[in-house]
Amino acid sequence: MTTTPSVREHTGQHVTVDPAILYFGTPVVLLSSANEDGTTNLMPMSSVFWLGRSAVLGIGARSQTAANLRRRPELVMNLASPSNVAHVDRLALTTGRPDVSPWKTRAGYVHVPDKFAAAGLTPLSSATVRPQRVAECLVHLEAVVREVRPLGSRPGDDPEAARQLAVEAHVTRVWVDPAIRLVGHPDRIDPDLWRPLVLSFQRFYGLGGQVHPSRLAGIDEDRYREPRTAS
Repeated sequence: MTTTPSVREHTGQHVTVDPAILYFGTPVVLLSSANEDGTTNLMPMSSVFWLGRSAVLGIGARSQTAANLRRRPELVMNLASPSNVAHVDRLALTTGRPDVSPWKTRAGYVHVPDKFAAAGLTPLSSATVRPQRVAECLVHLEAVVREVRPLGSRPGDDPEAARQLAVEAHVTRVWVDPAIRLVGHPDRIDPDLWRPLVLSFQRFYGLGGQVHPSRLAGIDEDRYREPRTAS
């Protein structure tokens, strides 16, 4: 049984540390992209955030997904929930590239050409892009890539030598399971019903209940559709 460890009393005396990774808690996404033969590759990832209809994703520059997006700049972000965790974990040490890198080989990665079959997931056709959606996920965000650029490079660095890429994508279609829609608002998500799967320092977690009322929630959600003016 997994138990939640108690947090030591806050002392206010912070110390400096040098973590190898900075995954303090981000949503898990199964990222769909189109392989050269037209099939769909799935990559589990959690470096993603959204602003309006734009998404910014961080991916490995030498991944199958990176090669796919350079060739066909379309994708689907299938947002995972805790009920999908076993499927996600089956893909954790897989790669769509047949030439598995030495680093990934040492880490235990293996080449898997059919990620849907490996994870026990069901493909669905998309409406605005070629990559398929994942039926078992409650949220699907179809998107087209606007820009791919090196992440973490400095002026003068060779962009082709980058290890990570920042991908900016524009969402073209949003699909949700009706079970998480807000009653009385057909275009809104009920945050009490939607529970994203979260990755924190390589471990899976879900969300609990709301911890405090939010003043930001006092703004009508539909106001974000209005054009913004400088203030």
